Amino acid sequence: MTLAIGPHALGGRALLAPMAGVTDPPFRALCAGFGAALACGEMLSADPSLWHTPKSQRRMAAAGRGGMTVAVQLAGSDPRALAEAARRQQGEGADIIDLNLGCPAKKVCDKLCGSALLADEELVARIFDAMVNAVDVPVTVKIRTGPDPSRRNATRIAQLAERSGLAAIAVHGRTRTDRFLGHAEYDSIRAVKQAVRIPVIANGDINTPAQAAAVLAMTGADAVMIGRSALGSPWIFRDVNSFLNAAQIATPLLRSSIATIILQHLESLYAFYGEYTGVRMARKHLARYCELRPETRAARSGLLAAENSASQFALARQVFGVVKAAADGEELQR
Repeated sequence: MTLAIGPHALGGRALLAPMAGVTDPPFRALCAGFGAALACGEMLSADPSLWHTPKSQRRMAAAGRGGMTVAVQLAGSDPRALAEAARRQQGEGADIIDLNLGCPAKKVCDKLCGSALLADEELVARIFDAMVNAVDVPVTVKIRTGPDPSRRNATRIAQLAERSGLAAIAVHGRTRTDRFLGHAEYDSIRAVKQAVRIPVIANGDINTPAQAAAVLAMTGADAVMIGRSALGSPWIFRDVNSFLNAAQIATPLLRSSIATIILQHLESLYAFYGEYTGVRMARKHLARYCELRPETRAARSGLLAAENSASQFALARQVFGVVKAAADGEELQR
């Protein structure tokens, strides 16, 4: 079973969640290489006056082509501004426009963007209509289950999305006020799936292939969206696909293979961002890669302290190469 978003038939049911500061083109390409059926870009403001900054330029549709289906996520609260931003991103090459109604960050919600919009269903409906009417490509939305646990209105938002002609909806199983605390709940996602006919994508606390299968079974969702669990383990999409498609546990990657993946990821970050920013963007990924084994956890502080790409890369090669040399031919035990 595969998922279709408008005319785009995706090659699986495991998608990469958009994450600000994480899902840049190098990471999206890495996850897509391991089988992420769709890898949406980072949140981009609907205000085009902000698009001249290097950060925004890297989040635009034109920066993320690379042979993949390009999904751009927009954030804003003005229907006309979001419609114009969607139109311009379609012109830049976006295949799918996603609307962010899920971010719980204070700086986003204080501007009545992200998950703060869930409290204003009338405004959400006008935004949906404006965006769908502005572009010829599919429009999707990522939401939370509601403003807070006493106001879980995900089903109503989903019905508004379907009525306006949105092509799919992703639901994170927490409310805005939950942020990332506690555990995701999936009853609300099941209710959304039962209420609409457009594809529903389940998100939240999907950390293993078995959890992905369990969430699909309990919600009836068409696909799962994986976010934080892909950091440090981008091969989770390979593992989830193997489990969903063949009910098999994927053969664990060799430690030497993981070392190669990490070093290639670093090289792609340096090439995309340049020296200064590339080193700093690499640190957040190295911090997660270091969690793989005790030997690499001990090297974390040294890796994060490296000030230039040459020293950072050399140390990473030494740290993860030690793992390779110490266990050549062994499999990573996860």
